[in-house]
Amino acid sequence: MGKTRTLWIVGLLVLCNSLGSAAEWRVGMARTDVTPARPLWMAGYAARKHPAEGTLHPLWAKALAIEDQRGQRVVIVTLDLIGDNFGRETSDGVGKRVQRATGIERERMVFNFSHTHSGPVTRVNDGALVTYPLNDQHQADVRAYTQTLEDKLVKLIENACENMRPADLAYGVGEVTFAANRRTRYNPDGPVDHTMPVLRVNDENGRLLAALFGYACHTATLVGDFYQFNGDYAGFAQIAFEASHPGAMAMFMMGCGGDINPSRRGEVRLAEQHGKSLANAVDELCSGNLHRIRSPLTVAFERVDLPFVDPPTQEELEKRRGQGNVYDQRLTEVLLKRIAIKGSLETSYACPVQVVRFGDDLSLVVLSGETVVDYALRLRKEFSGQRLWVAGYSNEVFAYLPSERVLAEGGYEAAGAMKYFGFHGPFKPGVEDRVVGLVRRLMEP
Repeated sequence: MGKTRTLWIVGLLVLCNSLGSAAEWRVGMARTDVTPARPLWMAGYAARKHPAEGTLHPLWAKALAIEDQRGQRVVIVTLDLIGDNFGRETSDGVGKRVQRATGIERERMVFNFSHTHSGPVTRVNDGALVTYPLNDQHQADVRAYTQTLEDKLVKLIENACENMRPADLAYGVGEVTFAANRRTRYNPDGPVDHTMPVLRVNDENGRLLAALFGYACHTATLVGDFYQFNGDYAGFAQIAFEASHPGAMAMFMMGCGGDINPSRRGEVRLAEQHGKSLANAVDELCSGNLHRIRSPLTVAFERVDLPFVDPPTQEELEKRRGQGNVYDQRLTEVLLKRIAIKGSLETSYACPVQVVRFGDDLSLVVLSGETVVDYALRLRKEFSGQRLWVAGYSNEVFAYLPSERVLAEGGYEAAGAMKYFGFHGPFKPGVEDRVVGLVRRLMEP
């Protein structure tokens, strides 16, 4: 009887151990090349004079579908694109098509843009028409690319969701130091965020499947005189990491780098150098002991209205015709056309905010727009007792998302850049508290 009891206890312990070590997650992965087949006009610099002249390396869209034991799912899509023309029409359009095909709600999809300044214009919208001298043929080429891109993204997400397998998730934070605050004219000691969050995805046997990693720095090492499609330092980082880990997928998630640039710029070798330093840091972190991420998975998605300053009247705009530089003149025409169609100009923008929570182990805060660094620093301070990953440049890159500091200091990120997004003026003070307030509410259990 004693021997039988012992064997029963040993068997029970083995069973419990096997259940405890079973993967809590299932993941699916997919990737697709989104490099334009034609030499489209490039996004990122208004001073460019002509379309692209070739490709330095391919641009990718990559999808990571994550599902917990209850069947709750989120799909994270990273894109080697600038995102500035990828607005609600595109993200929600793709989301609705995916929902019809898979049942996954739009709110459970995250679209994050590396913001490479060496990618194509992705949609002919008001911002693109103000920023770039797109003739009829350029516009036709961009529209054709937009349709192809949307079709590819729908298929990408479907493919990721069709190839789910058991997996373990783990999280850690490293550091890379090539970023620098670019607003030295207004604040010589402007803040910077050197943290490098990483989500490691392993299969049941401990083999690396994917690494999702982030950094808060403009992907603008290469400047306006460069005319070949590429992913800048983020593209080089993914290439280097995947070369070191054959079969694994590297995904770059842009952080709150709206006012941050690489400290050294202007040459391909510098983009490659920054990328390799990022890849090496990810590699080192992934080889160590990271914090294991437990279920359940929850996702929350809402919008908050960000009020603009009072818009100009039609009469005021008529008086501005022909005044200012070429971008001011284009903006005036765009705003007048919008009034003619809609009857008035918008007084606010409905900014999406998303929170993806992995149990009590990690919260991914997903912000939209060209998010400045203050958001990440403030949110990590407010939720100092939690593991918090703050991503910017997600879902809709509708304009710069300034903090109160940036709004008070003024300059490009506060107001000057609004014309390039097709808006009449800056946001009113209070933007930061509105966004952070919604994050707080979405973070509630």
